[in-house]
Amino acid sequence: MIDIHDTTLDNGLPVVQLQMPGTRAVTVLVAFDAGARTERPEENGMAHFLEHLVFKGGEKYPSYRDVNETAERLGAQLNAYTSHDVVAFHVTCRSEAVMDAADLLTDFVAKARVAGDELERERGVVIQEINRSDDAPASVAGKLLDRAAYGDHPLGRPVLGPAEHLESFSREAILGFRDRRWAPARGGAFLAGDLSAIDEPRLAELFGRFAGRAEEDGVESAPGFERRVLVEERETNQSHLRLHWRAPIDPTDLGQRAALAVYSTLLGGSMGSRLFDEIREQRGLCYAIRSYPWTHTDTSSLDVASGLDSSKCEEAYRRIREIVADLAEKGPSSSEIERARAYAGGSTVLALEGTNAVARRAAAQKVTFGEISSPEEAIAALDAVTEDEVREVARGVAGAPSVACVGPHTVADFE
Repeated sequence: MIDIHDTTLDNGLPVVQLQMPGTRAVTVLVAFDAGARTERPEENGMAHFLEHLVFKGGEKYPSYRDVNETAERLGAQLNAYTSHDVVAFHVTCRSEAVMDAADLLTDFVAKARVAGDELERERGVVIQEINRSDDAPASVAGKLLDRAAYGDHPLGRPVLGPAEHLESFSREAILGFRDRRWAPARGGAFLAGDLSAIDEPRLAELFGRFAGRAEEDGVESAPGFERRVLVEERETNQSHLRLHWRAPIDPTDLGQRAALAVYSTLLGGSMGSRLFDEIREQRGLCYAIRSYPWTHTDTSSLDVASGLDSSKCEEAYRRIREIVADLAEKGPSSSEIERARAYAGGSTVLALEGTNAVARRAAAQKVTFGEISSPEEAIAALDAVTEDEVREVARGVAGAPSVACVGPHTVADFE
């Protein structure tokens, strides 16, 4: 059982502590509602670029060497991530090093210098990251699907941004974005694991390094569904196919998110799912295929991803649509739902064994949905999903999906 304790500091930053029995590790994570979705059109890529820049040093640890070498001396692992919804920085260490690790993390994140010389060097590094992503067909397909699903809305733009944006970002613009979006009240600090070495007054002092800021207005509402088909033609032997349906749920409702997760599992989330069984095992059309749910604060989707022999891509596309339509019309069987519910619950238990996963989940819930629920509550919600709830989701995942594909195809192949 994970015990949750949350407070709010004077600067407005929520601090959520998740005590996990049976571990000697702890993860300290700080996150803000400052992902790619919060960028203005000309800023696309800035949230991710800023994520890179803060690792170059703060006040107490003024260079990237100071940051990296201190983490090594603590036996700690540093990392960060940017999504459309959040930007987050985290450190995982043995429990007895937690206060020193929190000191390091809060210094280089809250007091990041964003120095001009480091900015120029890192600019080239991130452009290489963008180029590498553009060279990978699977990555290109994922970005195409975002655009097919959401058009020119911020959710449809790539988190990394285009290279030409990276070339133009000034230090002043980056600091302006940070000042505008890194409001403590729209973020949070999360500590998961063995918290026995936490010094509460010192912890409040360290997270008090984040300057209080006025909360920026919310983000642009997600657009309604509009079907798009986007194809990047490449002469490849394997095609990368992505499909997107909007899911008929309230994304802020834990129980409805659980029902979508169970439906996604029985459709294509396991080796016993319909898509895996028929598209791969029975027909041999692909090596890998899966479905997965996405939930933002105001919209949800059911997506399918597959890598296929290019000569079999169109057949697989037609059959995937037939399977989804069959589930919408007839509903999944009781045995399918029972297996998928058990598999989704078991997978969640396994995924939340580590301190990093628990901290990341808490951050996503708090920053995106404004709620704090325990892993036990998430697992209980999955176990409580009814057959009627799953069939209701299945009925709503219907019609022609948005499509993204990389391979030797044309838009007409998917009309």
